[in-house]
Amino acid sequence: MFTGIISHTGKIKKISKNNKNCLLKIYSKMKFSKKEIGDSLSCSGTCLTLEATFRNVYKFYLSKETLKRTNFKYAKKGDIVNLEKSLKFGKRLSGHFVQAHVDLTSDVKGIKIIGKSWLIKFKLPSKYMKYLVKKGSITINGVSLTIANIFNNTFTISIIPHTLKLTNLILLKKGDHVNIEFDILGKYIRNFIK
Repeated sequence: MFTGIISHTGKIKKISKNNKNCLLKIYSKMKFSKKEIGDSLSCSGTCLTLEATFRNVYKFYLSKETLKRTNFKYAKKGDIVNLEKSLKFGKRLSGHFVQAHVDLTSDVKGIKIIGKSWLIKFKLPSKYMKYLVKKGSITINGVSLTIANIFNNTFTISIIPHTLKLTNLILLKKGDHVNIEFDILGKYIRNFIK
């Protein structure tokens, strides 16, 4: 479980993909101890298990399912990844409850700069629009955000300068692919009602 509040990023040092799986190595100034090997980490909103550490390089394994469902299928060496360690009980909770279980990827349809903030529009298949609530929570590349507006098969997010500064969202451009996780509470409620 995570919160979607990002304090560190990392850079992909190596990524080896084939049809069945993927090996990923990320360089970051975020610190891990040997005791944390086996822990879950949110990597741009994808829950991955830390397999090994060597200095500031961290190794992860991605299954075929993870590659299929996330934007790591498009990832390449040098890409920036948002990083978050799992939530510790007793700590202050910002953001919202995030599982880092990516529901799907979405394309950036446009970016409008308003003052120092960015208004970003994303496209979704119509069958997923039911999971969106205006002013509700959504996770994009692991970042906890609030939905500003909802349109036909699109929605917008307003991102403040502080969030842009700390995350890989500042690197987004039209056509880029992002990881989307809908609010877990909304998904459960919708499932029970159904």
